[in-house]
Amino acid sequence: MVKIGIIGGSGVDNPDIIDHYKKKNIETEFGKPSDDITVGKINGVDVAVLARHGPRHTIMPSSVNYRANIQAMKELEVTHIIATTACGSLKDEIKPGDFVILDQFFDRTHKRETTFYTKDKICHLPMAHPFCDYLRGILIEKGKELGFRIHENGTVVTIEGPRFSTSAESKVWRKLGFDVVNMTTVPECVLAREAGIHYASIAMVTDYDCWKQDDEVSVQKVMDTMKKNKERVLQLIKEVIPVIEDKECETKCHTAFQDALM
Repeated sequence: MVKIGIIGGSGVDNPDIIDHYKKKNIETEFGKPSDDITVGKINGVDVAVLARHGPRHTIMPSSVNYRANIQAMKELEVTHIIATTACGSLKDEIKPGDFVILDQFFDRTHKRETTFYTKDKICHLPMAHPFCDYLRGILIEKGKELGFRIHENGTVVTIEGPRFSTSAESKVWRKLGFDVVNMTTVPECVLAREAGIHYASIAMVTDYDCWKQDDEVSVQKVMDTMKKNKERVLQLIKEVIPVIEDKECETKCHTAFQDALM
């Protein structure tokens, strides 16, 4: 049975698109998630929706309780997670307003708990292909059908934040070949893999970071573009949810953690 988790910025738990919804207050062994989780149905499919930064976007990226968020999804029997994330573009051809269906990440965080296993076991988790290929394929197909500017691949460099990159850092990310930069993909996608949940991310491009001298990133630019993206990303999610099936994928999302435990 399929149950879809949706994790994103404030407003992702929009009751206008969720039928028969209610709020669930969950306490996990890792503490409380960022907010109460909205459960209900979208297009007849069971969903669990969570605002990653809290209901009013007051939790900074380093302070998000990623382990509690993913553990709560696991306890609600979520099988697949579709995440949304704001990001800055590091390439001319990836424009503000575009969607990037991520296939790789580069981790530049340093303050976060990145595993559930910190006591009696060690999890050497395979992460060569960190995002679910099955979910990615559906997002790409439906995004193109809707006429959105979709980039089928993209490497995100996840920085600690909450500050934006310096110009020097942004230029280094470009030289290293990264496509976009954000603050939340890691460790969220790693923990989803440890939990045996399929995970894919829609990166919503808000700006050109600060490598372009005439386009320095700002909170206002990010928020303005996010508002424009909000309706489109919700439309994409609504189209994708009914066609997701409970099936094995090449990235072995269900079982990758089982052979990784020592």
